[in-house]
Amino acid sequence: MAGDSSSPAFDNGVDTMRSRLSDMGVRDIGVFSASPAGLADARLADAANLRRAFEPRRGGACLAFLTSHGDEQGFFLRASRMLLSPDQLERSLSAGCDGMPTVLIVSACHSGVFVNEQSRKPNRVILTAAARERPSFGCGARDEYTHYDRCLLREMDNAATWRELALATRACVEGAERRLGMRASLPQIFIGADVAGLRLPGR
Repeated sequence: MAGDSSSPAFDNGVDTMRSRLSDMGVRDIGVFSASPAGLADARLADAANLRRAFEPRRGGACLAFLTSHGDEQGFFLRASRMLLSPDQLERSLSAGCDGMPTVLIVSACHSGVFVNEQSRKPNRVILTAAARERPSFGCGARDEYTHYDRCLLREMDNAATWRELALATRACVEGAERRLGMRASLPQIFIGADVAGLRLPGR
């Protein structure tokens, strides 16, 4: 889900993630954009469609990749003119993916707010682009991807498990921030006990 259309980086991240997952054999992929006309087969990235995306399902696993602006209150959804709060996202995930292996990736400033007491469940993998009190980078009008999304998508080629991907992505972001002289965004990682060795699709 690309929550904002103010930078092409968000749609680019979602479109490339869709392509990577498809290449890995994933077939049930929903794509959402704040400007769906510019992204093939996308639906509007609003609160109602997010809830529908996680309608109760049987078996399998869930993955949510969200990229947009954000602050310490949540994730920005331009179409709904709102910040999606951690509680709202948690209700959607719990309703549709309860007990299933679930990967949540939130790429936004202050996205560490989505790692909390309610979200830390044994069946969850959570990756965020920044700590709760820190911004992330790379969402300008000329950016192809956010810094975090670029690292995440690049490291997917080499990782076998979500833990490996999370650690490699964080190292990539830290290296880029040091080179550019940016304040550390401190990407966050949570790996639940039941999914400690969860593998990427097709790996």
